[in-house]
Amino acid sequence: MADDSTETDRASGSTVASLGRVLFGLGLALQASEDFRDMEDNVEYAESAGVPLPELAAPLGSGTMLLGGLGVALWRFPRLATGAVVTFLAIVTPTMHDFWNEEDASGERLAFFGNLTMFGAALAFFRKAYR
Repeated sequence: MADDSTETDRASGSTVASLGRVLFGLGLALQASEDFRDMEDNVEYAESAGVPLPELAAPLGSGTMLLGGLGVALWRFPRLATGAVVTFLAIVTPTMHDFWNEEDASGERLAFFGNLTMFGAALAFFRKAYR
């Protein structure tokens, strides 16, 4: 005899996990879309961090996050989408938010820890994509 409460718990857990994935992916995509609205500042910021070819790297990075975020939210091409997000965050987090090299590092420290949090979530979804 099956325990109906266990099945209900699994179904609601799956729903909550799906909602978390959708919110995470949409958050990434919306953040990237904001980057496109102010690309000139993003290019300057990348240039100030010593990123090579910032006029190419900034829009490429934002496009990667936009498509990766949408892919995660919709769970389309999940291996590619989560891989893109993980790769982006692994590169950008220590490169662009290297608070340990800044005098007034409060903003960079906050951005670093925010990206670190997103990186952790992206790794969890990356693992799920490969199951």
